[in-house]
Amino acid sequence: MAQQGPIVVYGATGYTGTLVAHELRRRGLDMLLAGRSAEKLAQLADELGGAATRVVALEDAAGMRALLADAAAVIACAGPFVRYGEPVARAAAETGTHYVDTTGEQPYMQLLQERYDETARAAGAALVPAMGFDYVPGDLLAHLTAQGVEPLRELVLAYAPQGVQPTRGTLRSALGMLAAPSVLYEDGDWRPAPLRSPRARFAFPAPVGEQPVTRYPSGELLTVPRHVRTRKVTSLITVETFAGTPKAAPLMPLLGPGMALALRSPLGGMLEPLLARFPEGPSASSRGKVRFTIVALAHGEDGRTRRGVATGGDVYALTAATAVHGAALMAEPGYDRAGVLSPASAYDARAFLDALAPHGVAYEIA
Repeated sequence: MAQQGPIVVYGATGYTGTLVAHELRRRGLDMLLAGRSAEKLAQLADELGGAATRVVALEDAAGMRALLADAAAVIACAGPFVRYGEPVARAAAETGTHYVDTTGEQPYMQLLQERYDETARAAGAALVPAMGFDYVPGDLLAHLTAQGVEPLRELVLAYAPQGVQPTRGTLRSALGMLAAPSVLYEDGDWRPAPLRSPRARFAFPAPVGEQPVTRYPSGELLTVPRHVRTRKVTSLITVETFAGTPKAAPLMPLLGPGMALALRSPLGGMLEPLLARFPEGPSASSRGKVRFTIVALAHGEDGRTRRGVATGGDVYALTAATAVHGAALMAEPGYDRAGVLSPASAYDARAFLDALAPHGVAYEIA
C-alpha cells in the first residue's frame, strides 16, 4: 500500500530542484521542500506562494530518515549524485519510501543497483534513478521498440540533442562521468568500457540527418538489459554534443581519451573553480530553442528490425515533468513495485510516454 504524505524534493533550491517544485505546484500536489539552506528554502517557498520546508544535512542520517518516514515519495535533485546522492537513496530504501532522482550518471545508477536493490525490495520501496531527459524517453522507447522483435541481437540507442546549454550541475555530473569508469553491455553481460571510442556515423531522421557519433555511457546500458531480451546494447550520441561546434567535432574522438585520463588524475580537481564561474543554468528562452531526437533500433536475432523515434524540446522542463509524474504515480494507492528499477520496469512504458505529450514529446515506432 502506498504511503500517504507529501512528495519531498531534496535539493529543491538548485536549478533542477526549483523546476521540479514549480511542476509539483502546477499539478497541485502536496510537497515538502528540503535541503541545506533555510534561507534559500524560504525564498523558494515564497516564490511558490507557500510550501512546507525542512532543513536536513546529507550527513544527518537520522534526520534524513525522519524527513522521508511520512512521505509518499521523494525526488532527489542534489547532484553530482556520485558525491551527494547516496544518503537520500539510503534513507528511502530504509524507510520504504518511493524514490526518483534526476541523475544522468551511469556510475551512480550502478551503485544504487548494487547496494540498495535488496533493501528496497524488503521495505517495499521502488528506487528509480535517472528519471529525467536522461534517460526516461530512451529507456521507454527501447522497451516499446523491442516488443514483437525479441530476442534481439542488438538494441541501439542514438541521441541527437541540439542547442542544449548545460547547467552548472550538469557540467559537474558530465565531468564526473568522464572521470569514472563506465560499462558496456555485450554478449549478454556488462564489462568495462575502453577509453577510446570507435568512429561512426548514424542516420537520424530529418532534419538532423546523418551525423558523426561517439559511444555514450548512458544509463540505458544498465537499464535496458533488465527488461529487454538482447545480447547487446549500444548507446551513441552526436559528437557535436560534446564538441560544442561542428568545426570541433572531428577532434573529439582524438581528445576524448586524453580528457578522461586527465579527469581521473589530480588535475580533475582543479576544474571546480572554473565551473563555479558558469551560470547556474540557461534561461527559459534559451531552453525553448532546444530540440532533441532519440532513435531506438531493435535488431532481432531472426533478422527483423524495428525503429522507434522520440522527439522533444526543453530537456530541463522535461526532466521536471518526468520526475514529478513518476513520483505522482508512485504516490497513488495500489502502486506495488519495489527494488531498484528502470523507468520501463517501474511504469507502463506506453502510458508514461503518452503522458509526456503535453510537454512536447512525440514518438513513433515502425
